[in-house]
Amino acid sequence: MKKFLLASLITILSIAFLAACGTSDDNATGSEEGTESKKVLTMGTSADFPPFETIDETTGEYIGFDIELAKKIAEKLGYDLKIENMDFGGLISALQAERIDFIISGMSATAERKESVDFSTEYHKSGEMFVTLKDSDVKSLEDLDGKKVGVQLGSIQEEGAKKIKEETLKNLEISALNKAPELIQELKAGRIDAVYLDKTVAVGFIEELDLAGFDDPTEASPGMAIAFAKGSELTEEFNKVLDEMKENGELKAIEQEWIEK
Repeated sequence: MKKFLLASLITILSIAFLAACGTSDDNATGSEEGTESKKVLTMGTSADFPPFETIDETTGEYIGFDIELAKKIAEKLGYDLKIENMDFGGLISALQAERIDFIISGMSATAERKESVDFSTEYHKSGEMFVTLKDSDVKSLEDLDGKKVGVQLGSIQEEGAKKIKEETLKNLEISALNKAPELIQELKAGRIDAVYLDKTVAVGFIEELDLAGFDDPTEASPGMAIAFAKGSELTEEFNKVLDEMKENGELKAIEQEWIEK
């Protein structure tokens, strides 16, 4: 009986040893064939902001200026890129909770945001614009007094609209929603009188949907930048690549493809 138990134990140990060897061989083969995966960086974005970030209706893929910029930087730094789509207002909290590694989402580097995150150097600057219906009687900023303007929740335009109300148009009503297309729907349905957007995004909606609009004559907002957790080593890495792309024309080429086309 003892001999039988000893033999059984030896068999079990032999199988375990062979299994372990097999696992080791599999890993070694993967390395030899170059299948060892690169480190993955997770980018947070709100994919409702064309031409910066949106979802291709045909393929379901993320496309846009910011998407191409993120792919190019990740490639140059040797990272694989994963994209997480979420509401714009939740991006910074997701970054602080370490659910994402960085944010590229048409985000302006405001002084208030800099208290919570670190920013890269600016990579684009658009300015702001008000979008209206073509037959609207709202033709200028002064015409918005007593009217309702729509803004994206958590955006620089929401902050700007509050400042305009405080300093200039006391009777301005502000309606904040999560996504830019929702604001355009509200405009077309007559529930708001104008939508306050990044100028590049606004022009896209105006041309596509036969709308009207006018530039924001107030103080210009900061340019767009990439956001990182406080003290992140990625900030310096990304800045180095951004500087190179500005110098060699790659950033301009992406801008021409998605914004100036």
